[in-house]
Amino acid sequence: MSVTFDSTTLLDQLQQKVKELASTVEEQLHHLPAPVLLLPPAQDKWSAIQCLEHLNTYSRFYLPQIASAIERGYAKQLPATTSFKSGWLGNWFTNTMQPKPDGTLPMKMQSPKNARPVTDLDAAKVMAEFLDGQQQLLTLLQRAEGVNLQRLKVPTSLGKWLRLSLGDTFRFFIAHEERHVLQALHAVGA
Repeated sequence: MSVTFDSTTLLDQLQQKVKELASTVEEQLHHLPAPVLLLPPAQDKWSAIQCLEHLNTYSRFYLPQIASAIERGYAKQLPATTSFKSGWLGNWFTNTMQPKPDGTLPMKMQSPKNARPVTDLDAAKVMAEFLDGQQQLLTLLQRAEGVNLQRLKVPTSLGKWLRLSLGDTFRFFIAHEERHVLQALHAVGA
């Protein structure tokens, strides 16, 4: 099922979510000592820093892809439209990732092997990269205000053959971040 959004409202809401994610991580995780951030809550569970490193892995892939799509939009003069219609696949991806209002997850998922974080991580470096990524994402959301969210396509990490609209990529990517920041908070008992 597809959903139609007001483009400006959608981008504003997504920017707000990214600001909240960055603020939550800064306020509830950034000040904690590395041993706390690196301690998994249970065997076979990720530590808070592993959750953030998992998100960094996706940022390393998606942020350049999103930036490239936006630049193509400006180069091809594909201006913003007043509405954005989510595709059924993009909407499904977003809805399966997005935590429910009560914090529960709609479905459990296994991360691909290439996106599973190692345990031996530099907590300060991972934290800095995550927060920098949030600033980059905010800049991209602002830059996207001038291009067509529906016509521009972004390859997914599942393969270049599977592409989502720029709008759906933002929605899915940020829902994924919400999911794993919540997991990071649970890992430290926050």
